[in-house]
Formats: sequence, C-alpha cells, structure tokens
Amino acid sequence: MSAGAWVLLVALVVAGGFGLYRARTDGRFGRTPAAPGVPAATPDTPEAAPAPEPTTWDSVSAAAGVEPGERATLVQFSSAFCAPCRATRRVLSDVAGVVPGVVHVEIDAEQHLDLVRALDVVRTPTTIVLDATGAERTRAVGAPRKEQVLDALSA
Repeated sequence: MSAGAWVLLVALVVAGGFGLYRARTDGRFGRTPAAPGVPAATPDTPEAAPAPEPTTWDSVSAAAGVEPGERATLVQFSSAFCAPCRATRRVLSDVAGVVPGVVHVEIDAEQHLDLVRALDVVRTPTTIVLDATGAERTRAVGAPRKEQVLDALSA
C-alpha cells in the first residue's frame, strides 16, 4: 500500500471514531455535581449560615428577563448560524408546552458572552435544566431528543 493510501485510511478511521463519539454523546444529559451543603444557623451561632450563593437562575434571569418555571426551567444557549439550535428550540418549546410548570428560555450565546463564560458553555446548542429553586440539575451539549428532555425532567 502506498503512503497516500495509509494516510487516507488513518484519516477515515479517525473521522469514523470521532463521528461515533459524537453520535454517542451529543444531546445527552449528564449529572451536575451537587453543591456542597451549607451549614444551618443555630441560635448559638447565627453566623454559621452564610449569605446564599447566587443560583444559575440569578445569572440567567438578568440576561433573559423572564420568570422561572414553577417546576423547572429549560435554558437553551444558541447562536444565529446553528442548525441544531433550531431543532432544539422546537423540542424544548414542545416539552414546555406539554409539561406543566416548565418554562423554556433561549439565550443568544453571541450576545451574552459573559454568561456563556460564567456557565462554562462550550458550544451550541447547550441546554441547562434548572430546578424550581434556580439550581442547575443537569445539562446537555448538542441537540437532545424529546424523550431525553422528559427523562431529565423526571429524574
């Protein structure tokens, strides 16, 4: 086999492996590590309870200007030239319309770079599921399917 054929073969194997990796991980929700517990204040030590940390929702609401869902909020980071973002928008809007107490919020990543950096959003679409308190529960990078979103909400 010639050197060119070997280069082509290696390129095809690498591209195929990357494609399989992306197909396996794209749009899947992963667990978000739980925040460490905050010690409760007691009558003897009122200073034991520090001021509450700002939640993910505090950052998102400042950018989006909307109210959180009673049960959950689906925050989607998208960009103008992102084809999977349009499919994700349809899926999340559909879920928000079907599941009571769930709200879908779409944020343009290009317009809110400070928020993108603060929340460690590395590509679009990224979907972050927030609970009723505004804390991040899980996130998916890529376009999730409707079943995946419903499973993430029920977990």
